Amino acid sequence: MEYSKEFKAALSAFSSVEKDRLIFRLLKKDKLLSKKLYFELIDQETTDNKRDAMEEIIDEKILLASKYIGNQKYFLSIVRKISAEITEHVKITTDKFGEVSLNLLLINKILDHNQDLSRQRFDNVYKLYIYLINKIVKSLLLTKKLDEDYWIEIDEHLSELHKKIKDNNYLQKLCINNSIDLNWLKCENIPENLDSIIKEIKAQGFLR
Repeated sequence: MEYSKEFKAALSAFSSVEKDRLIFRLLKKDKLLSKKLYFELIDQETTDNKRDAMEEIIDEKILLASKYIGNQKYFLSIVRKISAEITEHVKITTDKFGEVSLNLLLINKILDHNQDLSRQRFDNVYKLYIYLINKIVKSLLLTKKLDEDYWIEIDEHLSELHKKIKDNNYLQKLCINNSIDLNWLKCENIPENLDSIIKEIKAQGFLR
């Protein structure tokens, strides 16, 4: 929504008291904005502190959720909630590196339980695996936008992920069947035109 000059002028004409009241009313309705402003204005924790805390949350919550791997619908719902927490962290802190590293950590923590996942029928884990593959693709796309100084750390996550996919027969085959090249799991090997490649793959009905 674009605001006219007249509207902006009318807002500027508010007294400081009226502006304060308006701000607090808006913040009550937008908790995310409230958290973002708190972080930017007075929070003593840095983005790195927040990212470290999220890493611990991911580790703990996936460990607890692993008890429900046999109930894939419920397990995936927990994974989605953790993913939403990562998204909120990114929106509050604008942590672009964390957007990649935390999502790759999430995937790796899930695949720490490959042994339990391998006991499930393929049709039971299909939705989870497609969800993870899409998250991998998004992480690779975001990695191309990061400064190359971050690539060493991202490659550590990708190397671990590559090994775990190789150890998971169903997931590996699903990656191949959806035209996802596992050689991309190294920063320098991510295609420059990956966005176009993925659009074409989706246009053919894959990654669903």
